[in-house]
Amino acid sequence: MNQEELIKQTIESYLNGEAALQDMNLKTANALIKKVHEKAQEMGISVVAAVSDKAGRPVAVQCMDGAYIGSYDVALNKTYTCAAFKMSTETLGKLAQPGESLYGIQFTNEGKIVIFGGGEPLYAGGRMIGALGVSGGSAEQDAALAAYGKDILKEVTACL
Repeated sequence: MNQEELIKQTIESYLNGEAALQDMNLKTANALIKKVHEKAQEMGISVVAAVSDKAGRPVAVQCMDGAYIGSYDVALNKTYTCAAFKMSTETLGKLAQPGESLYGIQFTNEGKIVIFGGGEPLYAGGRMIGALGVSGGSAEQDAALAAYGKDILKEVTACL
């Protein structure tokens, strides 16, 4: 990226209200998890929500009352998967089907790769800043909650 493109991207990010969030931080992660948990409660399910930074390192993990014990690791692994491959776990799952280009990918990275819904990369200002992993409902419910979290990130950061 040349200097002119970088300046243009910075200005666009500022105008879009995304300039303040360069990397995932604890305040943003906790606020995002709170919103995801509120939505899960509306859906009548208990989940674990995790947020990592862009390198897949956990920033925050919170478990709703009644969430499955096993959902803790699954939520964290969903964030790791998104950070490692820069795509949702659902998208990776499609590429990991028999006959597809990434078939068997879930057996790499010490078993931390998740190939079903519930993980989304998080972007601000056109850059990946982290990932969200949700576990505890069905794969479809987890995917819906993770997509919801991704979609409201800008709204959440505007309120901080």
